Amino acid sequence: MAKYTGPACRLCRREGEKLFLKGERCNSDKCSLNKRPAPPGIHGATRKKASDYSVQLREKQKTKRIYGLCEKQFRGYFDKAENMRGIIGENILILLERRLDNVVFRMGIASSRSQARQLVSHAAITVNGKVVNIPSYLVNKGDVIAVREAKADNAFFKALKEEKKTIMPKWVDFDNAKLTGTVVELPTREDITQPIEEHLIVELYSK
Repeated sequence: MAKYTGPACRLCRREGEKLFLKGERCNSDKCSLNKRPAPPGIHGATRKKASDYSVQLREKQKTKRIYGLCEKQFRGYFDKAENMRGIIGENILILLERRLDNVVFRMGIASSRSQARQLVSHAAITVNGKVVNIPSYLVNKGDVIAVREAKADNAFFKALKEEKKTIMPKWVDFDNAKLTGTVVELPTREDITQPIEEHLIVELYSK
């Protein structure tokens, strides 16, 4: 599956809920889902009752879109989760949460995961003092995530220093003034508040 380059708000309408792909816009009156809640397409408002397969597929597609992954990447996380101890569905979500682009988003450095992915790809983020430009990099407990010193004078990061500390998950912490954060502990299923029914994803891939 190729990278999606169309309107992000169209994906929210397709899944019937906010995926928070556009940052602050998603919480404003400009949100397309508020204006046009029906799925996109001329038959969007007249869809028939979904089958079990359709429900499972939509849950997988929704989760992929929340984290901004293609099918091959997402399937890779499922395969990795199968070889880990614990519940497969929860393992998938924890792996996704540990992605560097997601951690940058969770710390409030970026307003959306797509923006966080861009910051990481442009070598603006360091992990334990070393530049990491791979969005899929998996963080570990105790890792120090910071804005690269050479990028700190950028207008975007100067504004970030003046912002109030945002509400973030308990497993991460970030100091706006120092532009430095820490992975306090690895995330658990309880830390993921997005409404995802991971068992449907496991059922789909297990067929």
